[in-house]
Amino acid sequence: MIPQLALVPGEPAGIGPELCLRLIQQPRTDCRLLAFADPDTLRAAAAALSLPLTLLPEDAIARQPGDLPLREVPNAVPSRFGQVDPANAGAVIGALLQAGQACLDGRLHGVVTGPVHKAVINQGGIAYSGTTELLADQAGADVVMMLANDIVRVALATTHLPLRAVADAITPERLARTLRIVDGALRGAFGIAAPRIAVLGLNPHAGEDGHLGREELDLIIPLLAQLRAEGMDLVGPLPADTAFLPQKLAGFDTVLAMYHDQGLPVLKYSGFEQAVNITLGLPYPRVAVDHGTALDLAGRGIADSSSLFAATQWCARLARQRTLVP
Repeated sequence: MIPQLALVPGEPAGIGPELCLRLIQQPRTDCRLLAFADPDTLRAAAAALSLPLTLLPEDAIARQPGDLPLREVPNAVPSRFGQVDPANAGAVIGALLQAGQACLDGRLHGVVTGPVHKAVINQGGIAYSGTTELLADQAGADVVMMLANDIVRVALATTHLPLRAVADAITPERLARTLRIVDGALRGAFGIAAPRIAVLGLNPHAGEDGHLGREELDLIIPLLAQLRAEGMDLVGPLPADTAFLPQKLAGFDTVLAMYHDQGLPVLKYSGFEQAVNITLGLPYPRVAVDHGTALDLAGRGIADSSSLFAATQWCARLARQRTLVP
């Protein structure tokens, strides 16, 4: 099966459109792409990079470098590299929602997304906390954010919260739901028959037997015991400062970090250019680049496209795996 994926460039003034142009210069055998974007923005990116671009009807098949089937999602105002305009927030969100709906309707098999500028979307009058939350609300799904590269996968128990709010957000119900989503995704979307998950502690040294906090003793340890009885292979809670040692990582399929900056700095240090953002729990694979809009680089032809290439490869792989799971 050759999956058909939605390709959404993201912020039109950022590097997303030109990364998409680089992506379509190479023939693909792992997937077919349908872009959801403003055609003039793509043409401007092609001109800036001196790359070929032929926009095709959305049901056409790309056969040459630069061919791109397109679902037009016009911007409200013309876009300029490096100059964001809140008037285009509706088009950015519209492209994401149309792509997600196409997957929910069964017409496409996954979504690859470029970087989005959260502040500009909110300035445009649209309440937006992130694409993960946007697509989860559309699908009515509970989701978990996972960042991955070829070295490590890190899932998050909490995402974009102030540090002082993290401990209160980690409840038995929320942690159990997160671990069930991660375990289910590893078995289904990733095709791992018996996934082994490393669970980090919240406190330094995983609480050090209660001397550095009781969350491990009172909440995490009892919950892990409960979930192990359900058949999950969970190791922890582990001290975060030693859990990422290579010899330990080799024994795990995923690490669950309790908060954003507990796990992601290690992942990004181990391979930022190839890192991707995967949304677990959606009824289709969604994979995003793991970098921002880089407005200062837009239109200059020097932005690194490695993460978008990796995101597309991951999404195609996960989409194919879903066809193998009953």
